[in-house]
Amino acid sequence: MIRRIPYLALIPVAVVLGLAPFRPEPHLIEKLRMLTAGTLRAPIDIFDLTLHGLPVVLLLVKLGVDARARALERTRPHA
Repeated sequence: MIRRIPYLALIPVAVVLGLAPFRPEPHLIEKLRMLTAGTLRAPIDIFDLTLHGLPVVLLLVKLGVDARARALERTRPHA
């Protein structure tokens, strides 16, 4: 299913949501700092991390799936 999502749609969404709001600090960066500091506890903060991080995670998964598929195609014998 992830292979059917076009990069042309996924990359802009990942960039915009990953960096929004642009000032004073992107939510994704702020929430990741909270996560590493152990202060990510409020439900709204967890929701924010999920909302802003999910497109980035999907993009990374898609890149990995596509890279694996290309690697498997190269190792298969051609008929």
